[in-house]
Amino acid sequence: MIRAFKPSRVAVGQVSSQTLFEYLCVRFPHIGEAVWRSRFARGQVLDQDHKPLALGQQISSHCHYFYYREVAEETALPFNEQVVYEDEHLLVIDKPHYLPVTPSGPYVQETVLWRQQKRLQEPDLSPLHRLDRETAGLLLLARQRGSRARYQALFREQKIHKTYHAIAPGSAFCAGLKFPLVHRSRMLKGAHFLQMQEVDGVANSETLIEVLQQNGAWAKYQLTPKTGRKHQLRVHMNSLGLSILHDRIYPRLEEKNAQDYLCPPLQLLAKSVHFVDPLSGREHFLTSRQELFLPA
Repeated sequence: MIRAFKPSRVAVGQVSSQTLFEYLCVRFPHIGEAVWRSRFARGQVLDQDHKPLALGQQISSHCHYFYYREVAEETALPFNEQVVYEDEHLLVIDKPHYLPVTPSGPYVQETVLWRQQKRLQEPDLSPLHRLDRETAGLLLLARQRGSRARYQALFREQKIHKTYHAIAPGSAFCAGLKFPLVHRSRMLKGAHFLQMQEVDGVANSETLIEVLQQNGAWAKYQLTPKTGRKHQLRVHMNSLGLSILHDRIYPRLEEKNAQDYLCPPLQLLAKSVHFVDPLSGREHFLTSRQELFLPA
């Protein structure tokens, strides 16, 4: 059994009288009762002080618990992340397509977080923002719990400036669109848990879209998000009729298999990041070494 380097956190809101075991079985039905029984028996479910809990432990409202994510087998991913920058507080990784950031689904060790926690022997290492498994490029991680909030504030206050590159349909498919353009919309969760959707109402997402290069059928775009909604760039491009090449979630949703890394990856790359370090005052201009190329 392969166990995560660090336990996952479960936040509990208002709950009725029930055991933690019952709550976890309902919250994570895909895991199964037998797996949860085994985890309790082996001390893999913990309280707020990281002490093992018994199977009959009553749950408390507005509390949080921890458990170790485990998988019986794990598919080895044949590529590696690269370190772009690191100091005592910050780590910046250039992530390849298809490498997960955090343990999820069938992946525990084959993730950026587990690999770097093991390399640095730092269980408090944590990502500062989202980066989809299918997306490549720059990922920022905090190395120390004490300074993490200072870096998170940069994202909250929109003081992190990120640019992405994407390959999508070109001028032959975007008649009537004039670039550069700013796309704003209101985004909420879609009917399927993997998808987001645009709805009527006050905009809560904004992206600047520019054309860098094109050959008629295809174009390379630079996407500069002002906000950071889940799947924001994918949703915005799809809503303009410019679905990013090899996107299997927008406009359609396709099931994935254990070796989906053998398929052509989503052509979306977190290319650059610019910010002023809140601790050192140093101005950072960091760029991914990866590139996207127009199809022939």
